[in-house]
Amino acid sequence: MQYKKIGVIGGGTMGQGIAEMLAAKGLEVVLVEKDNERMEHSWAMIELSLDKQLEKWAITGAEKKLILSRIHKTTDLKELPSCHMVIETISEDLDLKKSLFRKLDEICGPDLILASNTSTLSLTELGASTKHPERVIGLHFIHPVAKIDLVEIIRGLKTSEDTYMLTRRFVEDVIQKTAIKVYESPGFVTSRLICLLINEAVHTLAERVASAEDIDLAMRKGYEFRHGPLEMADRFGLDSVLAALDRMFREFGELKYRPSFLLKQMVHAGHLGVKTGEGFFRYDKEGDRM
Repeated sequence: MQYKKIGVIGGGTMGQGIAEMLAAKGLEVVLVEKDNERMEHSWAMIELSLDKQLEKWAITGAEKKLILSRIHKTTDLKELPSCHMVIETISEDLDLKKSLFRKLDEICGPDLILASNTSTLSLTELGASTKHPERVIGLHFIHPVAKIDLVEIIRGLKTSEDTYMLTRRFVEDVIQKTAIKVYESPGFVTSRLICLLINEAVHTLAERVASAEDIDLAMRKGYEFRHGPLEMADRFGLDSVLAALDRMFREFGELKYRPSFLLKQMVHAGHLGVKTGEGFFRYDKEGDRM
């Protein structure tokens, strides 16, 4: 299988990161968004990310232009059948994803792998919404995509061995990241563990055991975390963390997954983290701590 062109559906934070990373690896990317306004926002954020790298001498101006030239913007799903793999990164809504996969199943050939970047949802359910569940698989990247050298490959009940092996080859040989095989379970490995840590950090903050700054400082300095758990929550999006915890709480029925009341309050108040400029900490328009 030759991987030269990859479809990415959804231009949110994860879609932007995946599209940029793939283009930087030399792949052609077809980036799909719902409308032109969302697409232009996604494009602006990708440009901003590249400009930050340019300022740090991580890439050259020519490399920036080359990366952008490989990303092709569209609002039409019918441009995806020419791709060698499609990666879905839309919001964590099972019904929306199932509807999308049904459409993809109709327009894409039966041999085209359909991957989802879901962090908690069932690949078996997504596959069951198609006529070819054997080609549906999970590819869970971790934010920030370009910097984190890990991808969870999640097998649904009907995912074929061929689909898994081709996907693993794509991850390890084409984009050169570390792959782990995960059998379907709510939250998989990374989301299941990190959401529990974040939830406990929010409980610790709510109980006034320590300030948000000191909780994060303790984990950064004491355990060499790149970001503390509260800043991680801000960067993931507090609404996304809440949705993941809610789903795991429903699926497992265990109290340890019950979301902190403070987390719910912040989401209800619209303090979602980087995407709104305020969460446990404050951020500027470029996503840097203020």
